[in-house]
Amino acid sequence: MTKPSFGLILANRAVVLGAVKASDLVELAVEAERSGIFDAAWAGDSLLAKPRLESVTLLSALAGVTSRLRLAVGCMATFVHRHPVMLAHQWASLDVLSGGRTWLAVCLGGPSEANAAQAAEHQVMSIPSAERVGRLEEGIVILRKLFAEKNVSHHGRFYSFDRVTLEPPPVQQPCPVWIASNPTGLTWKGGASASEAVIERSFRRIARYADGWMTNKLSPGEFRQQWGRIATMAREEGRDPAKLGSALYHNININEDRQKALEETKAFLDTYYTAKFSPSFVEQWTVAGDPKRCAEELRAYFEAGVGHMALRLGSWDQRGQFKRFLTEVAPAVTRR
Repeated sequence: MTKPSFGLILANRAVVLGAVKASDLVELAVEAERSGIFDAAWAGDSLLAKPRLESVTLLSALAGVTSRLRLAVGCMATFVHRHPVMLAHQWASLDVLSGGRTWLAVCLGGPSEANAAQAAEHQVMSIPSAERVGRLEEGIVILRKLFAEKNVSHHGRFYSFDRVTLEPPPVQQPCPVWIASNPTGLTWKGGASASEAVIERSFRRIARYADGWMTNKLSPGEFRQQWGRIATMAREEGRDPAKLGSALYHNININEDRQKALEETKAFLDTYYTAKFSPSFVEQWTVAGDPKRCAEELRAYFEAGVGHMALRLGSWDQRGQFKRFLTEVAPAVTRR
């Protein structure tokens, strides 16, 4: 079993919904660091599709009140909207301010067909939905150059510039850039979400461009199989798969009545994402039940090779669930 590593997903959308204050998120991150259990604080990212506190701004605030936690975006859905030169400057500055603690997990964001809000997000940023894959791949290439080199020139399909040097550079060299994706997971209605060709391209993208893979809504067995597939592709790309990291973006609800835990998580997620998820979707995305069961389910993921578990507390009682996780679940994960 890999050594358990936990991250706390901060509900930054809950500030817009009026469920928590911005100061609550900061305080929870401080408590997470103080606990010694969590290795990272994660913030979601969206502009119009799922409004929330802007991710880089929130992490900058956390940089000033923490000293050990990695400061992570999972996933940066607006990556394809952000000009990579400006984002590289912002992210490098955050890495300097935090003493080299940033963790960037980028993703494609939703397609315009997902809903009107997602379509509006692409439209207002003048980014056609069909360009997302190309912009993500080109953007990662640009970030890597700007993070590590001087007098960078780039002439690609979407971006073109000459002799750009960003100061200051990131503390981390290389500064990690992960890709978050789950082409094989359930849709909110419970159906398959991607064709085999799309799955192949998604995994190949990780093997070719990313320092690690973040995913969600997978069982331990599914994760093991897919991670093995990515490792094979990494070797084909001339990369060492042992140097790639992995993480799961998951929910947890601790309750002796597992059904009530899942129902509460569904109500939380439906409100959080302005959606109506199927029960099977929520169950696949949630560790739920009494502390012993939660610990066993988490242990199964680490035994399957997951390197890091980013956990969102699937309840509006964030502090209550936070306390139960620290005192009743986390200590039991490594205890037989």
